[in-house]
Amino acid sequence: MPTYRDEAVVLRTHKLGEADRIVTLLTRNYGRVRAVAKGVRRTSSKFGARLEPFMVADVQLYEGRSLDIVQQAVSLASYGATIAAHYDRFTAANAMVETADRIAEAEATPQHYLLLIGALRALSRGDHASRAILDSYLLRIMAISGWAPALDDCARCGASGTQQFFAAAMGGAVCASCAPAGSPRMDYDSNRMLQALLAGEWDYVDAAQPAVAHRASGLVAAYAQWHMERGIRSLAHIEGAQ
Repeated sequence: MPTYRDEAVVLRTHKLGEADRIVTLLTRNYGRVRAVAKGVRRTSSKFGARLEPFMVADVQLYEGRSLDIVQQAVSLASYGATIAAHYDRFTAANAMVETADRIAEAEATPQHYLLLIGALRALSRGDHASRAILDSYLLRIMAISGWAPALDDCARCGASGTQQFFAAAMGGAVCASCAPAGSPRMDYDSNRMLQALLAGEWDYVDAAQPAVAHRASGLVAAYAQWHMERGIRSLAHIEGAQ
């Protein structure tokens, strides 16, 4: 398979030499791909602008030994400029692509690709609060990667009913008997908000009080970072952003 073609979203880029760039892509069918885009930093480049972060393109690549080579890129969706024009959207998008990049190191499926595309589209249009879109994305990508949080029964003992605590290391909501010392409390509204974010119940999410959304965001951040086994650096720039 020396040459292949796929849809891709640009996760990040790095300069290479004087005119080239290394682009990290999440493709629909081939997962995470790192490739060299030659000459894209020249003003005469035909597809340099199509390979910026948050852009979606139909790309043709040549398979190399360590890095593939971008041979062609046709724009499919231009989310980058609209997202970059709003600080809250830009920081949320950075947290999304950072998460996608790390998860795709181990696995990537068409579901991961479609979830990211949908989240970036919603961000670019301002469909909902940027932090809510990010929180929903983080919960959903955890779920499709096999780490869906327990939000009904206790994640440890299975006790039924609304639980009072949240323990990321145990898998989500836990009862008072199972909660480790120092576990954050989770009231009914926060629990319901997490369920709505995971299910995409946007009428409920959009109507939530800011304090409830803020508490839920803290639980989402803790849960995602625990299961990724390292912090999401971009989250530091969006604390409190709605």
